[in-house]
Amino acid sequence: MSATTAPAATPPGGAAAGRIDTGEQIGMWATLRRGVEHSPELKQGIGLTLLLALLSTGGQVVVPIAIQQTLDNGLGAAGGPDVRFTVLMGLAAAGAVLLTALASYGMTVRLFRTGEAGLATLRTKAFRHVHDLPLLTQSTESRGALVSRVTSDVDQVSQFLVFGGILFVVSVGQVLLATVVMVVYSWPLAIVVWVAFAPLFISLRFFQRKLSDAYGVVRRQVGAMLSAISEPVVGAAVVRTYAVERRTQVRIDEAISRHQRASTRAQGFTAVSFSLGGLSGGLANAGVIVVGIWLGLAGDITAGEVLAFAFLVTLFVGPVQMGTQILTDAQLAIAGWRRVIGILDTPADLVDPGPDGRTLPRGPIDVAFEHVDFAYPGGPLVLRDVDERVTAGTRLAVVGETGSGKSTFAKLLTRLMDPASGRVLLDGVDLREIDQGSLRRSVVLVPQEGFLFDDTVAANVRYGRLDATEDDMLAAAADLGLDDWLATLPAGLATPVGQRGESLSAGERQLVSLLRARVADPDLLVLDEATSAVDPELETRIGRALERLLVGRTSVTIAHRLSTAENADEVLVVDDGRVVQRGPHAALLAEGGHYGALHASWVAQQSLA
Repeated sequence: MSATTAPAATPPGGAAAGRIDTGEQIGMWATLRRGVEHSPELKQGIGLTLLLALLSTGGQVVVPIAIQQTLDNGLGAAGGPDVRFTVLMGLAAAGAVLLTALASYGMTVRLFRTGEAGLATLRTKAFRHVHDLPLLTQSTESRGALVSRVTSDVDQVSQFLVFGGILFVVSVGQVLLATVVMVVYSWPLAIVVWVAFAPLFISLRFFQRKLSDAYGVVRRQVGAMLSAISEPVVGAAVVRTYAVERRTQVRIDEAISRHQRASTRAQGFTAVSFSLGGLSGGLANAGVIVVGIWLGLAGDITAGEVLAFAFLVTLFVGPVQMGTQILTDAQLAIAGWRRVIGILDTPADLVDPGPDGRTLPRGPIDVAFEHVDFAYPGGPLVLRDVDERVTAGTRLAVVGETGSGKSTFAKLLTRLMDPASGRVLLDGVDLREIDQGSLRRSVVLVPQEGFLFDDTVAANVRYGRLDATEDDMLAAAADLGLDDWLATLPAGLATPVGQRGESLSAGERQLVSLLRARVADPDLLVLDEATSAVDPELETRIGRALERLLVGRTSVTIAHRLSTAENADEVLVVDDGRVVQRGPHAALLAEGGHYGALHASWVAQQSLA
């Protein structure tokens, strides 16, 4: 058989093949730019939002100006107090306060809406991309850390955009407007204020780098902590059975302690920058009073201007001090944004050809492996030059010792992974050229332990075909001879299965998996020994259901017990990643070799059992 060998699939990232991108190499401004690109809603209506921000900040400088005018030209008028002017200034100040409140409300609402809309898009993209990643890549990161990227990391971005974003826009506006008015009133006093804050402004770059590194560690420790906590919760039965509560608690405590140390270190930098802001504010106020009195005595500034300047310094100092908290939130957000972008930047090497993909015709499928090699990142080949064909309608059993490569064979056949070289063909079409929708309709994998979601039996069966009706499911159960079993469940198809199907026995979970596969009605069925670890009565029921399920389909069964191989049309024997024997059970038994040794060992184990 001639074979066309596909180029070796080079895992993305070179030495880091198979790992999820951390995103840590992205700079701050590049992170912000990339984040907005992934959440275009953040730019919608930004012009109006900035106008409202300008109004909300501009209104605040009206009050100091009104106070200065009231003192100098109202109460201190040359001909005595000017009541009318004083009232007008009071009304102007009140109007400015009202305008500021309304503009601030409008800006806040818009930031809330655009921020949450944009982050909802980011969450959706990240979650979808996680599912597009190959299982091998997903497995390189703990589930808790992976979930934290799509949840708590995005929450940090949300907090900054909604609250930190408001403070940032308002604070920058206040500082700029306050500076302009200060210069108009007295440029010497404006210089005094800026000199007082110069050390803080100069050190901001240093603190930004330190905070960025520190909060990057914090976000990683959050993921590690979630992982350490979630695993014992899921495996609570194992923890209690083996009485390892203390060991488990120590592991959790260590993860919490690492997070505490990382957070304390990061907050230490925040505390230093906040203290510098307070010190700068105190120096600015003292400088304004001292220099202001000196300028007043010299006749270069009025009492009203000095008082207005004191208010302006407050408008200047407040935002600068608040800027330390904004800087903290920003670094948390940047760290979280980088981690989410890291997921999106991790290539989904199982690329769906989409509309350009081929569609498989319905009916039993021909399967061919053409000189297929496969290796996990950094490891040796686990499948070597597999070159086999399975004729449509054949029942093939794949057997071999643990670690021989038979499960990898199933993963390649269902395109959970792609080969490093060679091709896997269905009806003569390379799996990489088949539209994913068509592939999933035609090929179904029933794993060794059927995973069930925390819902009803019906909802779990419907994962096989989302538009399946209750009548479709009942008909499928009758076809597999499972209708009497359904009748024993408390609520039939409406019976809740619990988290991970724990309300059902292991055998019953397999029955739901088989029912799900029957509703999907695939043309190629791949089974990873779906009859293992069940009691004899359920094994018999599952066996009968399987016999009915396999009728009229091509099937490949990863057989852990050789009784399954005895009932197959052909047996494929795998050893150390190579196919060493193939043929009907009886012929292979007569031939002896590796299969004969496996069968003899299995028979001996059964007799001991």
